[in-house]
Amino acid sequence: MHDIRAIRDNPAAFDAALSRRGIAPMSSEVLALDEARRASILAAETAQADANKAAKEVGAAKGRGDEVEFERLRALVAEKKSEIAALNDQAKTQDAALTDLLMGIPNLPMDEVPEGEDEDDNVEIHRFGNVPNFAFDPLEHYEIPAIRPGMDFETAAKLSGSRFVLLSGSVARLHRALAQFMLDVHTEEHGLTETNTPVLVREEMMYGTGQLPKFGEDSYQTTNGWWLIPTAEVTLTNIVNSLTIDENYLPRRYVAHTQCFRSEAGSAGRDTSGMLRQHQFEKVEMVSITKPEDSAAEHQRMTKCAEAILEKLELPYRTVILCTGDLGAGMRKTHDIEVWLPGQNTYREIASVSTAGDYQARRMNARYKPAGGGKPEFVHTLNGSGLAVGRTLIAVVENGQQQDGSVILPAALHPYLRGKTRITADGQLV
Repeated sequence: MHDIRAIRDNPAAFDAALSRRGIAPMSSEVLALDEARRASILAAETAQADANKAAKEVGAAKGRGDEVEFERLRALVAEKKSEIAALNDQAKTQDAALTDLLMGIPNLPMDEVPEGEDEDDNVEIHRFGNVPNFAFDPLEHYEIPAIRPGMDFETAAKLSGSRFVLLSGSVARLHRALAQFMLDVHTEEHGLTETNTPVLVREEMMYGTGQLPKFGEDSYQTTNGWWLIPTAEVTLTNIVNSLTIDENYLPRRYVAHTQCFRSEAGSAGRDTSGMLRQHQFEKVEMVSITKPEDSAAEHQRMTKCAEAILEKLELPYRTVILCTGDLGAGMRKTHDIEVWLPGQNTYREIASVSTAGDYQARRMNARYKPAGGGKPEFVHTLNGSGLAVGRTLIAVVENGQQQDGSVILPAALHPYLRGKTRITADGQLV
């Protein structure tokens, strides 16, 4: 959510930042509602002062036997009470309308975010590894002989419908090993605190991180009002919801491996084959809570944490800065990490690492208390994939595929597979 004081102080800068997202100026609408709300509050305060003054004079009029003045003042007090109640209700309604308006306005891009309309305008900033040169035409993950026995889409469709998969045997074991590997690297080498969170949350938590009110169609809601999390960003970030934290306890760095659920609204016809885009998937998510002056460095650090997983798995990737037209609504800046998929002969997103500034903190009322004293300030929040487990599995098997249909697995995973190093063409882990 946006700081109304910042919009009051510099409405032109607010509108200019929105225009970079292709959004028409909104400061006049925001400020008109804000002015009306403040006018109602002032009117209520003035009416309350009049009522207080009249209430004091009622007794004096009664004491001197001035019945006419007594009745007039008593009627005035009653009138003012009704007026105050109406004005307070009006101010409350206007305040709710202003909050709803501010809640629905996207975050403002940082100055260094490149201009652009879509993913074609994203800017590459880093590249790792060499794209493998196969002596055969590489297959997509679901076509590789070693993987086919353990990746069942037909049974999943019978159980749940399209965009689900049933993993078994060697593929399920590889999937589990990848998640364990990611958690170990992040906790033992990157200093993140492992966290096991719920996957069902109250509606307020979805508001806190910005999935609501505008993007409810992207998630699933239960019949009793809970929401299934689209990512552990929701639960991990909301740990500090409504808290005021001592500065000495920042930064807070969390990591969680969870199931994630997305309706994939608006993605009809995209990635319908294989397990690249699913309604239910697993992800290892990182979240950091920092002071404002530390968030830029933390964004770089978190990006390196995600990149390190791919480097340890010896997977080629590139990192890009998302342009203004591709930037998520709640974020100020995002790095996407794209892994090379030989079966598609292209790079595909495997992680997004983003900084929200104080946008989420204002929605959650999450602050920190400066060590030197002074007024509590809003924290900054950051989140990033570390990584999407299913997409990492896809990258591992496609880059490790062999001409005989087997798959060679990265050395970093061998300890998690009890020394086994490959999946044979008939699906056996050996």
